[in-house]
Amino acid sequence: MSSTPHDPFYSSPFGPFYRRHTPYMVQPEYRIYEMNKRLQARTEDSDNLWWDAFATEFFEDDATLTLSFCLEDGPKRYTIGRTLIPRYFSTVFEGGVTDLYYILKHSKESYHNSSITVDCDQCAMVTQHGKPMFTKVCTEGRLILEFTFDDLMRIKTWHFTIRQYRELVPRSILAMHAQDPQVLDQLSKNITRMGLTNFTLNYLRLCVILEPMQELMSRHKTYNLSPRDCLKTCLFQKWQRMVAPPAEPTRQPTTKRRKRKNSTSSTSNSSAGNTANSTGSKKKTPAANLSLSSQVPGLGAIPNCSLNPGRDGDLCHSTAVTPSGQFKEKH
Repeated sequence: MSSTPHDPFYSSPFGPFYRRHTPYMVQPEYRIYEMNKRLQARTEDSDNLWWDAFATEFFEDDATLTLSFCLEDGPKRYTIGRTLIPRYFSTVFEGGVTDLYYILKHSKESYHNSSITVDCDQCAMVTQHGKPMFTKVCTEGRLILEFTFDDLMRIKTWHFTIRQYRELVPRSILAMHAQDPQVLDQLSKNITRMGLTNFTLNYLRLCVILEPMQELMSRHKTYNLSPRDCLKTCLFQKWQRMVAPPAEPTRQPTTKRRKRKNSTSSTSNSSAGNTANSTGSKKKTPAANLSLSSQVPGLGAIPNCSLNPGRDGDLCHSTAVTPSGQFKEKH
């Protein structure tokens, strides 16, 4: 079979200027095809190491995954980091899914200096459920991917906005239980919420707590500190950043032309200037002598970390440290 101009490896006989421009080894959409193949190669014995290797192959070390959808109680938006991405994909299969793949239609690519952005407004996440009943779920929405501009071409940001979903039950199953109203009533109920299983939704809610705690876990793994010492160290560093004054930009001194004055006026001005300088130094001395302990006794007020993050994801609240080293929460 001869190569055609539509072949990406087609070489024109008219010279290199007529060949198709291929700046990458593969196209960005082909990486999604490879990811689908890797997900199909999953087995029931796939452990955490397999999922970590899967995430390492397709996601950058600082990658983020975002899901946006609307439930009965309002819109939801969850963003998880690289360390939580493997567990997210594994929870999909723990909820009864036997097959998972993504279909991209009419996607648009934009090339940047260090990344490639793929915007697909007609993306479908297809999941095949084996329990509680045999059902095919098609979750449709918009998928925006950002790939790195290198040979690995891994995903840096993943944002999937779900618009609608459909649950498809084979006619053969309906015909088989046509005379059983209880089974028909069970078949008429949805097994997912916006195309996501309860396992996945519960994990996303848990990630709201786990994501801000990544700093504590990383410090515990790096320095082998106890959880309490990790918490104290992180809170103290955060407190230092809060009380540190903002850095002021350096200003270049402006040169001014000096005017010649008579000796009497210069002498009086110099004596007045000395008096002002001494007065100014006296005013600045108390502020310069203030120490950290005098401002805040017993290491002062440092933020306290709560396992229930606020609206902006911040875990810090006001807590005082007594001279004996114990935490005391301010009400």
